[in-house]
Amino acid sequence: MAGSPPAEIRYFNREESWLDFNRRVLEEAQDSTNPLLERVKFLAITASNLDEFFEVRVAGILQRIEDGYAERGPDGLMPQQILNRITEKTHAFVEEQYVCWKQELLPALAQASIRVLPWQQLDEAAREHAISFYQNEVDPLLTPITIDPSHPFPRVLNKALCLALLLRRKRKTTAGPILGVVTVPRALPRLVPIPSAVGTYDYIFLHDLIESQAAALYRGYEVLSTAAFRVTRNSNLYLQGEESRNLLESVRAELHNRRKGDAVRMEIEKDAHLEIIERLRTNFELEEFQVFRTDGPVNLSRLMNLYTKTPMPQLKYPPFIPRELRLNRQSSNLFDELRKRDLLLHHPYDSYDAVVDMIQAAAEDPDVLSIKQTLYRTTANSAIFQALREAAQSKEVTVVVELMARFDEASNIRWSRDLEDAGVQVFHGIVGIKTHSKMALLVRRDPDGSVRRYAHLGTGNYNAEMARYYTDISLLTANPILTGAVHSVFNYLTANSESDDYRPLLVAPLTLAEGFIRLIHREAEHARNGRPACILAKMNSLLEQGAIEALYQASQAGVSIDLIVRGICALRPGVPGLSENIRVRSIVGQFLEHSRIFYFQNDGDEEIFCGSADWMQRNFFERCEVVFPVLDPLLRQRIREDIFSAYLADTRKTRWLLPTGQYVRATNTLAASSGGFSAQEYFMRQAEGKALVELPSLPATPPPATKNMSALKHGPHRPERRKRAAKKIAS
Repeated sequence: MAGSPPAEIRYFNREESWLDFNRRVLEEAQDSTNPLLERVKFLAITASNLDEFFEVRVAGILQRIEDGYAERGPDGLMPQQILNRITEKTHAFVEEQYVCWKQELLPALAQASIRVLPWQQLDEAAREHAISFYQNEVDPLLTPITIDPSHPFPRVLNKALCLALLLRRKRKTTAGPILGVVTVPRALPRLVPIPSAVGTYDYIFLHDLIESQAAALYRGYEVLSTAAFRVTRNSNLYLQGEESRNLLESVRAELHNRRKGDAVRMEIEKDAHLEIIERLRTNFELEEFQVFRTDGPVNLSRLMNLYTKTPMPQLKYPPFIPRELRLNRQSSNLFDELRKRDLLLHHPYDSYDAVVDMIQAAAEDPDVLSIKQTLYRTTANSAIFQALREAAQSKEVTVVVELMARFDEASNIRWSRDLEDAGVQVFHGIVGIKTHSKMALLVRRDPDGSVRRYAHLGTGNYNAEMARYYTDISLLTANPILTGAVHSVFNYLTANSESDDYRPLLVAPLTLAEGFIRLIHREAEHARNGRPACILAKMNSLLEQGAIEALYQASQAGVSIDLIVRGICALRPGVPGLSENIRVRSIVGQFLEHSRIFYFQNDGDEEIFCGSADWMQRNFFERCEVVFPVLDPLLRQRIREDIFSAYLADTRKTRWLLPTGQYVRATNTLAASSGGFSAQEYFMRQAEGKALVELPSLPATPPPATKNMSALKHGPHRPERRKRAAKKIAS
């Protein structure tokens, strides 16, 4: 586009945008209006998120640099430039995590009678209990190692918490100090409960307990210094899929390599002896910038134990009971109901039991002839999994399992084989294309003798446990237009049989990208001709250049565009002449916003789609995704006037994305817990049938956009944070 802004103005960097998302999660840990144990959980989530960021994203950047990859990304940055920027940001972020833990959460927990104590602060009774636990439960699992010519450095597994010890022989010797390493057993809880007064909950970190007994582990040595450390490794899978004869075996073999991938980060306690740090850094072949010195316990994700094990419900979100699906009195079962109308469920506010019940009813119903389903992430003990196994005893059951659902590969392999053993036909989709679509198709002979198809189409995985914490959309339908198209998609997955037309579905990698771009361009054409034009889109991530450029063009044509993007967003909103009609917000709250919903006003003949796909390169072209239309006018009205309206009105958990790249809160919840409107709270009260304030009549509005283009180019100005990070890296 002639005269268009340069790449660094048009696009935010993907990695920095993801780090900004994790910072929004950290803000929830810092938010004193959230229940205390929920704040601890948010902090643990930020640590777990950061693990995956290093395992996958940072590892990938390091690999590109090593391979001499010299292409600039959409944002105009080279891999080395990206690495430099995210190094600064990640060090600053880790510093903030530990400030949150030590200065905010730890004192607040102590005030609430929850204490995490070091060994030195345990009284005699607590020490006796801890030593007894150590001798009976811990010591039998430990393997102390010394590093010398006859004992090479052990293979430290990915993310395994370890204890490094600087040792010296007690007997006279000229040899210098040697290094000892002990792996903290993964089979044991990271936080060990110890006796405390009634109403008080005391814990000690497992590694602290092991450290206190180090002298007994290394008899004959003087323990000079100890430090907990943890190494994160490259966890990308590198498969030669086209050459593989058996995808399942290839994935299983590569999983073994993942545990041994190159180290990309080491976390170690801040006061660790310099000789320990240097020996470990050299062994793992890490640069100084890859060493993270923690001012507190290594691996903050362990704090999730506090949330799960401390029985203090008053320090958590109040229990929420979702709304159960109620059938029409004239319907004898769910199939009767679906022949009359489509059903739309908004999870977790609408119970996921309806989806589980649909699969279970199909498994038990002798009139159901076949079941087809995709599975991306689930659990082997789930009711859906068991229903599929049982159904295979009496009917045709076909399941398309995605083996390469990241970090769930091993479990997916196990339950794929369990399904096959039960008689289920298991397929793994198309080589080189992940099966990410969420759909089930049932074929039933109904009482009138007709054979009909029934379908479930969703935005979330078939995981009833996660459905309690993720917001998602489910559509249950017997509409032959939809179910016939779903049937065609299953043929594509099991036989690579491509259809000329999947309408009304949008199916990646075949029609989805073209379909969405066409819908965006149509809105732009309406706006240019003075007709009503509006786009509302809710998704997890927005990265795909074609979609972003189409949105920019629509904005310039006058289309009003509101985007709710939970995580990564490469689009820069509010830039004069480029995106002044685009507003981007992120909502981070009690539930993980996971639903993907897309609204196109279309001159009053509105269209609404939901589905499994974000607007990313991988979703458009590297996965099998299904995005489905909501055809029932009443269901479209519910999405537009209730669901979207609530999200757009949210001021309590909304952060606006500014043109500079900075996210700012719509209202300062740190100052007033009762201020603002929360969409998630509104949906919960609505589901519970409780009296509530009606939706605000006007949507929330963003802060005024800046016209300072130099600020856009260089990003949000955070001199204090950058200064601290630079000092941290230099040290």
